[in-house]
Amino acid sequence: MSAAPSLVADPPGVAPAEDIEGVLGQLDRDLVALAPVKTRIREIAALLVIDGMRREEGLISSRPSLHMSFTGNPGTGKTTVALRMAEILHRLGYIDKPKVVSVTRDDLVGQYVGHTAPKTREVLKRARGGVLFIDEAYYLYRPENERDYGQEAIEILLQVMETERENLVVVLAGYRDRMETFFRSNPGMGSRVAHHIHFPDFDVDELMAIAGLMLDQQTYELTPEAESALRAYVERRAVQPRFAHGRSIRNAIDRARMRQASRLYERREALDRTDLVTIEAQDILASSVFDDEDGELAVPPSPDEPGE
Repeated sequence: MSAAPSLVADPPGVAPAEDIEGVLGQLDRDLVALAPVKTRIREIAALLVIDGMRREEGLISSRPSLHMSFTGNPGTGKTTVALRMAEILHRLGYIDKPKVVSVTRDDLVGQYVGHTAPKTREVLKRARGGVLFIDEAYYLYRPENERDYGQEAIEILLQVMETERENLVVVLAGYRDRMETFFRSNPGMGSRVAHHIHFPDFDVDELMAIAGLMLDQQTYELTPEAESALRAYVERRAVQPRFAHGRSIRNAIDRARMRQASRLYERREALDRTDLVTIEAQDILASSVFDDEDGELAVPPSPDEPGE
């Protein structure tokens, strides 16, 4: 972030630059790493600030296209960035409300003839004036099923993204390779998306930093032994199926908190503040991630958030 330009402009009619810097600062605090993502968001914010300055000076300035594509694995911060982007767009006057309406295919596509259009239009109505976040957007397109109604939802979205772009910003999100296939199959959609932002995976050190941030926010501390146990947990969990980066780290901390609470409950009458804020190694090592044999990783027991 240090090499990025500061948004120092404060033109009349545009949110104070300090206000926008506050949102960007919050994004930096909320998200560990992701430097390319933060740089791109700052660049978009700079474009919008300068666009506002040009309008104030009476210069020709067409509204920039703001539809976006966020790609990356689950838990890499896409929803958080969408929320912060909505705040920036609202403060600069590009959307009416700093709201994000998050949906999936099931919210847009009907199951019978005549069902899809009203569902899609109802979602668009709710999102108007803000940001519509479509997670796993590629599931809208299912060419293998001739009776699928996803194409109808896509056609409505395409029309609205063009004709109502002053009232709505659409963010399409999902895995990178599947989104690329989706855009190749729907070139009209790809041509309407101006900003393609990829969210890289976190490495172990970054995941540990995320865990530290979450623990600080909830007023918990790790003993040195617990910190070592958590690192071992992360190293194991990260190579297991359905790992969801920040989301899996949050789940692991929640489970460690439950184990700590169970451990403390029996002597609850004699606890002090140190007891209440401290997570011990045993609270982490009790995870099924460590239930291995002969050094092999355990098979995840649950299809939802396994091995936590």
